[in-house]
Amino acid sequence: MSNTKNIYDKEAIKKIKEMVDDIKTCMFCTEVEGVPFRTRPMATVDVDDNGNLWFFSNQASDKNDEIKDSDTVQLLYAKNSDSHFLTITGKTKIISDKEKINQLWSSTMKAYFTGGKDDPNITLLKVTPEEAHYWDTINGKMITLFKMATSALTGAKTNIGVEGNIEV
Repeated sequence: MSNTKNIYDKEAIKKIKEMVDDIKTCMFCTEVEGVPFRTRPMATVDVDDNGNLWFFSNQASDKNDEIKDSDTVQLLYAKNSDSHFLTITGKTKIISDKEKINQLWSSTMKAYFTGGKDDPNITLLKVTPEEAHYWDTINGKMITLFKMATSALTGAKTNIGVEGNIEV
């Protein structure tokens, strides 16, 4: 049994931030109109106050080329250990704004951009959510596991999770 709780506006942005901050890495999918679509792991560097998600990307990457052809992407976040799941479909813009790059830069990015903040290949990807859906536990992992075990033993239905649409 599952509860549905759709969330909107500021609460939706808060939920996206909370889940992305917890999970961090998503499967970043391009060419989502066809099968198979292209996917790769990407670390989210920020969720801004408007709910946009930000990523660093190399301007010469296949990913950037694919976004130039079709700006719709899907982001798949999963943290199995806590039963937290989030999917976001949105439009992506490739951005080369030095001020924004400086704002989001961290020393770990140097592993990907050896020229540092001034590397000529740095771009940012800004994903603006159009549709999102989440699945989450209500009571945390241990209580959820206990409820699942009880349900399996007794056959009684139990409320172990919540899911819903997220509209920013």
